[in-house]
Amino acid sequence: MNLAHRLCGLYSGAAKVLERALAFWLPGLLARFVFAATLWLYFLNSALTKVGPGLAGFFMVRDSAYYQIALPAVEAAGGDISQVPFFWHLVVYLGTYAEFLLPLMVVLGVLTRLAALGMAIFIAVQTVVDITVHQVGPETIGALFDRFPDAVILDQRLLWLFPLAYLVIHGPGLISVDGLAGRILCRR
Repeated sequence: MNLAHRLCGLYSGAAKVLERALAFWLPGLLARFVFAATLWLYFLNSALTKVGPGLAGFFMVRDSAYYQIALPAVEAAGGDISQVPFFWHLVVYLGTYAEFLLPLMVVLGVLTRLAALGMAIFIAVQTVVDITVHQVGPETIGALFDRFPDAVILDQRLLWLFPLAYLVIHGPGLISVDGLAGRILCRR
């Protein structure tokens, strides 16, 4: 066996050892950590702009939520939120409380695949609303495969989606509520 084959064998063996030791718990934990460290407070603060102050206010969706989520429906109703069709009330309420609940579920690892998929859909809808309703400009939208990695829409949101895609495909890992529940429920 020549040196190149030996080096490849050593490299492959070391990679397999590393993968066996870490794959079942670390990547899912890191994906949830990255989400928590970069996006959890973003979504929490965004959600807080949609509800009233204090504990009682949490159960009151502000008019500003309608302007953020359903601006065309508000404009069609002449700015009168009470005249907005029921469907849009439902969308605003579901969107507001999903923005609180789904990130928390991702961070804790509760029904993680479903929560991560929900967050990915949430980000896709948020992106469509930003582009079509709030009509952000081309500098905010950006372009993929250009030399500028800081566009708010395409560059940042693509990076937002990566840990979520990982969680949808591979799950949260052993160190999560899902992992704990699996260990408890699958014992026999």
